[in-house]
Amino acid sequence: TNGKEFPDTEVSYFPRPCMQCEEDGHGGHHPTCVSVCVATATRVDPNTGIVSQIYTRCIGCRYCQAACPYHARYFNWWDGYFPKGKGLEKYLSPEVSPRMRGVVEKCTFCQNHYMRAKTHAYAEDRRAPEEGEYVTACTEACPAQAITFGDLNNPEHKVSQLAKSPYAFRLLERINTKPKVYYLSTRDWVRKMADNYLPGEFKRVKKVTG
Repeated sequence: TNGKEFPDTEVSYFPRPCMQCEEDGHGGHHPTCVSVCVATATRVDPNTGIVSQIYTRCIGCRYCQAACPYHARYFNWWDGYFPKGKGLEKYLSPEVSPRMRGVVEKCTFCQNHYMRAKTHAYAEDRRAPEEGEYVTACTEACPAQAITFGDLNNPEHKVSQLAKSPYAFRLLERINTKPKVYYLSTRDWVRKMADNYLPGEFKRVKKVTG
């Protein structure tokens, strides 16, 4: 919230998927989760830039969970339970296997959707899916159409244009993780809640000694 009393209170929601932090491609800068994974269970796909999670390699050490500054990784303490006759099995996808107990999982930008769209594109003799053919489940489900998904590197994609807006910002930009998820807001307090300050705005807290 903006910290003000009612009726001046304003509320903003920050959906927080995996930020798909950038890798420089030259062995230098890596997402923090990739850097600490001892089992090479998480890596950056060089074709899409998506930080994947290979569940069968994960040993459950949770180093990646501790290293992620966005708290976007979750440990499975229990096996998934889908009692028969309750309809919960309808939430399962034939393209994605349920994750087992003892592993860390995360948002992968619905990589199974990407594989489906890529297969469809190849069948039509196209090199890659077109805009709108590959979108995430959250993009499809959002009733307010508040989420836009696409290729940041393609200037013709809407998401690439929105990222260049003066109202676009990313979470914790100052720590140089180079996240690929952008937020849009015209309200300064929302941007500052993301720890994103314009030059001259940020004031360090003075250390108080007794």
